[in-house]
Amino acid sequence: MDTLTDLFADAQAALYENVMQPLAFAVGMGNRLEEVFNGTGWLLVGLIQIAVMVALIGPLQRWRPVEQLTDMRAVRIDVLYTLIHRLGLFRVALFLMVEPILDWVVGELRVQGVGTFHLEDLWPGVTDGPWVSFVIYLIVFDFVNYWLHRAQHQWNWWWALHSLHHSQRQMTQWTDNRNHLLDDLINAVVWVFVAQLIGIAPAQFVAVVAITQLFENFQHANLRLSFGKWGEYLWVSPRFHRLHHAIGLGHESKSKTVMSSAEPTSEGVALGGHNFGVLFPWWDVMFKTANFELRFDPTGIRDQVEQGADYGEGFWSQQRLGMKRLMQALGFSSVR
Repeated sequence: MDTLTDLFADAQAALYENVMQPLAFAVGMGNRLEEVFNGTGWLLVGLIQIAVMVALIGPLQRWRPVEQLTDMRAVRIDVLYTLIHRLGLFRVALFLMVEPILDWVVGELRVQGVGTFHLEDLWPGVTDGPWVSFVIYLIVFDFVNYWLHRAQHQWNWWWALHSLHHSQRQMTQWTDNRNHLLDDLINAVVWVFVAQLIGIAPAQFVAVVAITQLFENFQHANLRLSFGKWGEYLWVSPRFHRLHHAIGLGHESKSKTVMSSAEPTSEGVALGGHNFGVLFPWWDVMFKTANFELRFDPTGIRDQVEQGADYGEGFWSQQRLGMKRLMQALGFSSVR
């Protein structure tokens, strides 16, 4: 772990000194060099992730695809989302606009006597090793992710945003970042807030985020792959997660109505679904939301198929329609 950390730190320093720092001075951000240095770390992580996606996950998709891709424009839009997130544009906005507010909130909590703690300190002597503490934090954040994901599928207003992610009918490794920006912002705020409360070291936080994101890319891949009888219970596979995106199955549960966007569309099902786990399927097993059927269904949302619902074809139309669905879900039905 120390060797990997040192290698990453050296690469970050070189990228910062040779590229990002001169650029920061050129655009008048010489007074924000600390944020620029942190942003350089996230940029480096993103470049590594994209390299892995292109070199490893891409060939796997071509080796055993679930389906032949016919709508390459939709895939290219997903690539755009990925570049926005992994090359730092979204992270820069988070650094400049959100983190100062979160720092203030955490500071106020400390003034009120609510301090942060380090999870690894709960088991002195057991969690002293960096790998052990890293695994603990990975599990903790995956637990947080599970409940965030369930909330996205059970609260009407949040589903109005998150449904954009599920509207991709040609799911590939690039689909992971196909999200409404407000949806991503809410998730990022929760993650940063939890990170501050539990006292995770910055380097470990970067590693947890990087590993989680990269495996999410793998799980969204157009890849006919399961991990076998026992492996499916240990780690989320492309088959397990594809079922979560399956039309009429992965984001619907039995009830009187279904909410596919902001309005009920049919009888018998409602918001909910299966397979919310991001890395570990344990949470789905524990909370009875797991579906381990060996299926590779078409992806999308029911009202796309049954009613031709429009989730947008381009980046800006998808963002605009997401806000429209949100306003409708909040009761502003006159929004056009």
